[in-house]
Amino acid sequence: MSEPHLLIIHRLRIYCLLLVVGFSSAALAKDGFHAGPIFDQFSLTLVSGHRTEAVGPFFYDQKNDTEETWAVPPLISYDTDPVTETKEFDFLYPALTCERFGTEYRWQLGQLLSFSGGQNPDDLPAKKFTVFPFYFQQRSPNPDRNYTALFPVYGHIQDRLFRDEISFVLFPFYVETRKRDVVTDNYLFPFFHLRHGDGLQGWQFWPLAGNEHKDITTQTNGFGESEIIGGHDKFFALWPIYFHQNNNLGTEDPEKFRALLPIYAVSRSPKRDSTFVLWPFFNWIDDRENKYREWEGPFPFVVIARGEGKTTTRFWPLFSQAHSAVAEENYYLWPLYKYNRFHAGVLDQERMRILFYLFSDVTEKNTETGKDLRRVDLWPLFTYHRDFNGNRRLQLIAPVEVVLPNNRGVERNWAPLWSLWRSENNPRAGDASQSLFWNLYRRDTTPTSKKCSLLFGFFQYQSDSRMNKLRLFYIPVLKWPAPAAAAQ
Repeated sequence: MSEPHLLIIHRLRIYCLLLVVGFSSAALAKDGFHAGPIFDQFSLTLVSGHRTEAVGPFFYDQKNDTEETWAVPPLISYDTDPVTETKEFDFLYPALTCERFGTEYRWQLGQLLSFSGGQNPDDLPAKKFTVFPFYFQQRSPNPDRNYTALFPVYGHIQDRLFRDEISFVLFPFYVETRKRDVVTDNYLFPFFHLRHGDGLQGWQFWPLAGNEHKDITTQTNGFGESEIIGGHDKFFALWPIYFHQNNNLGTEDPEKFRALLPIYAVSRSPKRDSTFVLWPFFNWIDDRENKYREWEGPFPFVVIARGEGKTTTRFWPLFSQAHSAVAEENYYLWPLYKYNRFHAGVLDQERMRILFYLFSDVTEKNTETGKDLRRVDLWPLFTYHRDFNGNRRLQLIAPVEVVLPNNRGVERNWAPLWSLWRSENNPRAGDASQSLFWNLYRRDTTPTSKKCSLLFGFFQYQSDSRMNKLRLFYIPVLKWPAPAAAAQ
C-alpha cells in the first residue's frame, strides 16, 4: 500500500479515536448529548420537561410534568398522561388509532373497523365491534344492551347512526327506527313508512304523498316543571312540490307553512313571516322576534337585511357586510378576503382569511381578564401560535396545520417531518429555543444560561453565570469565566 494511502488511513484512525473520545465525554456531560440531527437531548421550552430526538425527524421521546410521548414519525406514536388517565396510540395516523380515557377506549382502522368499550348509561361495561357498514355488535352484562347486526341481512342496533334503535330485515325491504318516542316502520325504504309515537301518527308513500299528525303533549323538564310539546299536521304531495303544514300547535308561536315549489313558499307565525317566490331565488322575511327584515333576490347573490337583530348588505361575490348583536361577517371578492367576529359573554373571537386557507389570522380574547391568544397560518409556509399565557411558537413548514388546527394526531405523527424551523418562547420563564433542520442548528436560552449546537454537534457553545465552554468535535477545547464571575 502506498504511503499516501497509509497516511490517510492513519489520519482516519486518529479522527475516529477523537470522535469516540468526544462522544464519550459528551455523553457523560451533565448538559446532555448534542449531535443533531443524529441525536439530541434538550429541555422543553414552553413547559417543564425534556425531549430526545434522533435520526432527524424519525424518532423522539418527550416527557413533561404529567405526559410522556414517544414516536417514530410517521409510522407510530404513543402518548400517555396518568393524571388525566388518557392513552393514545397511532399507527400511520389516521389509518389506525387507539384512544383510552379512564375505562373508555376506542380502536379504529380507517373508520371502517373499530373496537370500543367502557361504561354505558347503565354504568355497566359495554364492548362494541364494528366493520362499517356491514357488521355491528355490542356486548354488556345487561342483556338488554346487547345487539348484533349483519347488514343488509338482519340485525338490531342501539345508539348508532343518529337513532336510539334500528332494526332491519333484508334492508331495504324492512327497517324500523326509534328516536326518543317516535318509531318509524319503513317498507322498501325510503318509499313507504308508518310512524307512531306519543300522540303521533303518520304515513308516507314517497314521493307521491305523506301525512303526519301529532297531538299537543307535555313533558317534565329537568327542574320538575311541565312543558308543552307542540303538535303538528303535515302533508306533502309529489315531493318536493307541494307542502301543507301547521307546526308548533298549542305553543306561543304556531306556524302555518304552505309551499308549491318552485313557484312559492309561505310561512306565517306570530314571531316570523317569510315569503319565497321562485324558490330559492326571491325571498322576504319579517323576523319580529329577532327584530329585523330581510330581502333576498336573487338569492344567494343579493341579500339586504335591516333591523336591531341583523344588518346585512350582500352582493355576492363582490362584497358582503353583515352584523348582529354578537356576530359580524364581511367579505370582499369572495373568497379573496373574509372576516368573522363573534363576541358573547367574556369571549371575543376574530378571524381573517384570504383564499380560504391560504392565510388565516385568528385572535381570541377574554374580555374579563384581558388575556388573548393568536394563531397565524400561511399555507404551506408557516404556522404561528401564541397562547393565553403568552407562550409563542413558530413552525416552518406547515402544509396541514392550517386546515386541521390543534390536531394532536397531526402534531405527533406528521408535523416533525416537515418542521424545518421551530422557534419557541416562554416569556414567563424567560426561556427560548430555536431549531433548524431537526437540530442541525439548535440554540436554547434561559435567564441564566445559553446553549448552542451546530453541524451534528461538532461545534457546541455553552455559558452560564460562572463559566463559558466551547467544544469542537465533542472535545472540550476552551473554558473561561463568565464576565460576572471574572469580575468577582
